[in-house]
Amino acid sequence: QQPPINANTKSSTMTMAPIWNPIRWRLSSFAILLLAYAGQLSSAIPAPSLHELPKTTSLASSPSKSHSNDDANPTNNNPFHFDPTSQYPRPSLLTSSSPLSFLLTKWSQANPLALLEQAVEDHNAEHVATSPSLADSLSYRRCIVLPLDDRFDPPVGVFSHNHVQTGDKMSLSRNFWEAIAKSKAEVPWLFEVTRVEGVTSPRVQVPLDEFHPTSKNLSRVVGGALDFRCPENYAFLPHWMMKALGLRPRDVVDVRLVTTTPPGSAVKLRPHSNSFLNIHNHQAVLETELKHYSALTLGTTIPFDYRGERFFFDVVDLRSAPRGERVGTAKVQDCDIAAEFVRAKDEMEKMKNERDRKRRSAESE
Repeated sequence: QQPPINANTKSSTMTMAPIWNPIRWRLSSFAILLLAYAGQLSSAIPAPSLHELPKTTSLASSPSKSHSNDDANPTNNNPFHFDPTSQYPRPSLLTSSSPLSFLLTKWSQANPLALLEQAVEDHNAEHVATSPSLADSLSYRRCIVLPLDDRFDPPVGVFSHNHVQTGDKMSLSRNFWEAIAKSKAEVPWLFEVTRVEGVTSPRVQVPLDEFHPTSKNLSRVVGGALDFRCPENYAFLPHWMMKALGLRPRDVVDVRLVTTTPPGSAVKLRPHSNSFLNIHNHQAVLETELKHYSALTLGTTIPFDYRGERFFFDVVDLRSAPRGERVGTAKVQDCDIAAEFVRAKDEMEKMKNERDRKRRSAESE
């Protein structure tokens, strides 16, 4: 309940009214002028519609049919393609010629991202409208991806603490948590991140370093959930997962809850450095660090941390239980999986260099 207005309050309000009215009129005029300039600027960029979506993707059909191993170059009218160069250089109010120029530059940089978010929202809205059940409508989203950083690190005492980049956990939106509850999915809860043909930007050419994946055409990765508190239509992935899929920040991918991943029985890992095998209890270290991965994907390069040093491993072979068939993805959480090491990558490089030296020596003779 508001306090009663006394005579002093009335008189002060009446005194301020003549002063405030001109200011309010000037602010309104400035807002109208700004909107007029913004309208002229945005008219050059057509808003995306559902009819402009790539023909390779069927919105009304099951989203599981929309991915492919091949990457198509996005066309200029692809509403899912975001140009990161549109965000630079950052405008500064101090260096801008006028406040209006500063605001128009901010508008021009915010507009492409707003169009991208609207295109993703429209796609997800149509999927929800055409889904046969509530659980199906919640278990899939087209998402804009961004990399995880230390701000997502859970507090001390939580299992994934200090393992944001050395695990397969991603931050997802709340609808996936509701999908788990509706579908009664069993632990571990796994999610598939997939590149979408004609939608995801062309693959980033990753340099030959420790992150370089063994499979250059990897189109999907399976992992677990770190939390379910990221904004709608977004997903945050660990660095190794983004590099394995060749993704840039704000690329668009498909994310879906999967319940058909087979349990793993055996995995072969190739260390990048032979120094890991020199650790006295390296097998026990491996078993401990693998607990931070809910599933493994063939062809990926996964990191482990041990005593302040980061080690990298290529997943070169993956077998499912109980028949031992070679599979592309397999669960490792709550599974009795046998891990085996193959020859380290740096040792293979030494052997290759030695063979090349002997060959050149024989040719010179």
